[in-house]
Amino acid sequence: MAHLRSRRRLALAVPVVLSLTASLGFLPGVASAAPATAPAVTAADGPNLSYVVNTRADHRTIASVQRAITAAGGSVVIAYEQIGVIVVHSANPDFGRQIRAARGVQSAGATRTSALAPAGTTDEGAAQVLSAAEAAKVAKTAAPGEEPLEADQWDLRAIGADKAAAVNPGSKKVTVAVIDVGVDDTHPDIAPNFSASQSANCVGGKPDTTYGSWRPVDADHYHGTHVAGEIAAARNGVGVAGVAPGVKVAGITVAQPDSTQLFYPESVVCAFVFAADHGVEITNNSYYVDPWLYNCVDDPDQKAIVDAVNRAQLYAQHKGTLNVAAAGNSNDDLDSDALTDASSPDDSTATTRTVDPHKCFDIPTQLPGVVTVASTGVKGAKSYFSSYGEGVIDVAAPGGDRYQIPDTPSQNGRILSTLPNNTYGYLQGTSMATPHVAGVAALLKSTYPWATPAQLQILLKAQADNPGCPAEPYDGNGDGVVDATCVGGKHVNGFYGFGIVNALRAVK
Repeated sequence: MAHLRSRRRLALAVPVVLSLTASLGFLPGVASAAPATAPAVTAADGPNLSYVVNTRADHRTIASVQRAITAAGGSVVIAYEQIGVIVVHSANPDFGRQIRAARGVQSAGATRTSALAPAGTTDEGAAQVLSAAEAAKVAKTAAPGEEPLEADQWDLRAIGADKAAAVNPGSKKVTVAVIDVGVDDTHPDIAPNFSASQSANCVGGKPDTTYGSWRPVDADHYHGTHVAGEIAAARNGVGVAGVAPGVKVAGITVAQPDSTQLFYPESVVCAFVFAADHGVEITNNSYYVDPWLYNCVDDPDQKAIVDAVNRAQLYAQHKGTLNVAAAGNSNDDLDSDALTDASSPDDSTATTRTVDPHKCFDIPTQLPGVVTVASTGVKGAKSYFSSYGEGVIDVAAPGGDRYQIPDTPSQNGRILSTLPNNTYGYLQGTSMATPHVAGVAALLKSTYPWATPAQLQILLKAQADNPGCPAEPYDGNGDGVVDATCVGGKHVNGFYGFGIVNALRAVK
């Protein structure tokens, strides 16, 4: 599985907003200085690739660009006129260069490096399925008023979510959309809170709202169902409980249905626009956009990807949607001068490259206005896998850590939640931390229904508990080697941002 994260962003704040705006031409007045004539099409003898073409968000310009797309040997899949993003397929090997020369095109590039197949995430390791015998053993330890498996949910107690549920479990008027590999809405812990009208399948870049289209194609596509349960599993006497068991949860599928489970840009663009247009208050993004772990804006293809996804997520913000994303599981310092990326592109042949995370962006995590989430274990320490960085991480939340062992019936330091086909299991990663933050944000939105995305982010940071940088050198896996260095103070630092979120404070 590529990129489900078990994942980052407002802390880049003004510098990143300005740099992205300047480099990618997000402002409406930016126009192309390219020639007026449409480029001549060449023979369609290359692989059939998908592209995003970014232009001004007005009908006349988009119509002109669509004609240029056809002339260059492309076919339009869908045009998102509200953000000026057009999804295109083309087998013309020179399509990218030709369409970038067309009048009105601000950026354009391929969204993948291998041919379209007929039709990633951020968890760390495979799911550990809870057997029926193990579930029965845990259920025997449930306290009065608890869900049967809640004794193993150390993460709820760590952020006061168990107590918060008694004060305010969340409002049915608040929906969190899980942008992921699919959500099994037939699961008895998810069904009571599922919003089918706000769910869709966006694979390929065009929304499919056919009933059930949002469901995972098989049990191996379990990531989204796990995330959905962490957010809003109902307190109904079945299985587990979510952080916000009273809110609605939706599923927007963006991952490829095959074993790669890749999250291509056009699918993510579709998801943000769909969520925004269907009244979703919060999106959960436990992944990074494939095929590039970091998208460098000096490359025209990667620049176009950043541009398109950023336009979509900004559109969602402007429509009132808060976007929450995982910081990643590479234990990378996202505020460092250089990082090694040995996994990109992940849809063909990867090469090792050195990137500057201030110029090469992990998206949607590093985009402006996105809440960037780091992961912690049961001891409140940074998870050994969690990426970090001063001025990058906004908040932290329980995402699990197999080296931090809880005093629970199963003594499993990972996060227990729902899996497809009415099962349960453990996962760890910033993918698991992010839904805890999305859940707390949903509680805040329930408590302060008129709060804007920016105000919700301020509230998230205000109610967080910050343990400060560790006193001793950080050795996450206990092998005697320093694994990461925390920079910052007691109130804001690179490991926890403004702190670990607190559900009880959110409802009080």
